[in-house]
Amino acid sequence: MATVELRFSAQPEHVRTARLVAAAVARRAGVDEAVLDEVRLAVGEACSRAVNLHRTYGLTAPVRVVLNEEEKVFSIEVGDGVPAPGTAAAAEDVPVSGGSVPAGDLYEADSGDGEDEMGLAVISGLVDDVEVTSDDHGGVIRMSWPTASAVALP
Repeated sequence: MATVELRFSAQPEHVRTARLVAAAVARRAGVDEAVLDEVRLAVGEACSRAVNLHRTYGLTAPVRVVLNEEEKVFSIEVGDGVPAPGTAAAAEDVPVSGGSVPAGDLYEADSGDGEDEMGLAVISGLVDDVEVTSDDHGGVIRMSWPTASAVALP
């Protein structure tokens, strides 16, 4: 099992790099060539969403992308730094540009954002196996695709 981890500052220009790295690692992992555009687009949407969250609220933590190559599946996790409401971290104040706000407010303020919902809808349309979670450490979008070793040959 091979793992590649990429961390980048929340700047829109870094999203392209994450997309290129994801496509290259997916290709090496054995993801079907016909699916690579979907991988690129889904990673671009997930990273753009995370960058937008970080920039909107002035979070300084990097966006995290983890690419895992397993025996029959290739997965990508894109993490942001916004803790979920109801967690211990959400009760604490998060430093943002010009002060601090409760972390739960960051998450709730974003949850009604139409652009965020549209991005998640696009990802769901591109990826059959997608999971969106959040905890004390922030939100994670986990996406996975089968590799060539998982596809049964006739």
